Amino acid sequence: MNKNTAEVVIIGGGIIGCATAYYLAKAGVTDVVVVERNYLSSGSTGRCGAGVRQQWGLKMNCLLAKESIRAFETLNEELDTGFDIEFKQKGYLMLAYNEKMVEQYKKNVALQQSLDIPVKLITPDEAKEIVPHLNTDGLLAATFCPTDGHINPFTATISYAEAAKRLGVRVMTYTEVTGIEVENNKVVAVNTSNGKIHTNKVFNASGGYSREVGAMAGVELPTHPERHQILVTEPVARLQDPMVISLQHGFYCQQTPHGSFVMGFGDPNELKEHVVTSSWNFMEEMAEKVLPVLPPLAELRVVRQWAGLYNMSPDAQPILGEMPNLQGFFNAVGFSGHGFMLAPVTGMLMAELMSGQEPHLDIKPLSIERFEKGELLREPSVV
Repeated sequence: MNKNTAEVVIIGGGIIGCATAYYLAKAGVTDVVVVERNYLSSGSTGRCGAGVRQQWGLKMNCLLAKESIRAFETLNEELDTGFDIEFKQKGYLMLAYNEKMVEQYKKNVALQQSLDIPVKLITPDEAKEIVPHLNTDGLLAATFCPTDGHINPFTATISYAEAAKRLGVRVMTYTEVTGIEVENNKVVAVNTSNGKIHTNKVFNASGGYSREVGAMAGVELPTHPERHQILVTEPVARLQDPMVISLQHGFYCQQTPHGSFVMGFGDPNELKEHVVTSSWNFMEEMAEKVLPVLPPLAELRVVRQWAGLYNMSPDAQPILGEMPNLQGFFNAVGFSGHGFMLAPVTGMLMAELMSGQEPHLDIKPLSIERFEKGELLREPSVV
């Protein structure tokens, strides 16, 4: 392969970029370059909460998540790289504290069950049987899906990248994209800190920097970054199986296979900037949110805290597909916090699209044109 050309240039070495590279190569499109300005999974992927769930309020998200869970279940065997993605399927417990939320969860469960997702609406006592240290004061109901879970974002991303490289994909880390050249409404090249790559297809998988990458090609994407902060505790003996989410309190919390607890939240009122430093008051705010619900966690010692970026879209739904007026410029952006868990199916769909196939799921509702048409798809279950 000529190093100055590629059939597809993927911008972003997170899990969506690497998964798409793998599925492209698997489909026979091996002249692919992944360009990452830092190390693989150094952006939003490596900073995420690492949960994967199928409990969504929109049919599209349920379908994408269900297929991704199915792919994750056999990913170690498929990629066969020696990396363990550490898929722990111990479920997600989602808590409801007011009648409006209970009604929304009833609708969600009916939708999810109609799609054969094994979720159920449960009582507070049943929730306490699943998480014995749960304080059920004020809790009206909960939903639980036992096949949701946790995955190691680093090994999952690296495994995808290694499998892609084995099929011929080139991965350029510590390489920054400095420009995208366009002629006659067609992509023709990508300029990087390590030289120009001539190409007719660019895939924007740059997470929190999607808007800036789009601007390089003259594209205006309706996305913006939003900081979310996380902390990790010391590892302790097994205490909690499922991820616990409270949209009322605005937090998520799980115990990883390693034994440490990971928990976090985001503040939608923060400035729409690329801030990935953790605030001095985050730990105190986190404690105020989580300890009334999971009191024994007060005994844990925090090891470190960090922040990452959600890439928000106006309706908290991803933007998938090729730009209408710019041939060869493809996006998978604006996931609004659930890109990691949808990575396998996103990679499959974008690989199908870029290799000239019809995507096996209809992704037209997720095209950027929905914003012009006013056909927004507001997802009600984003934490």
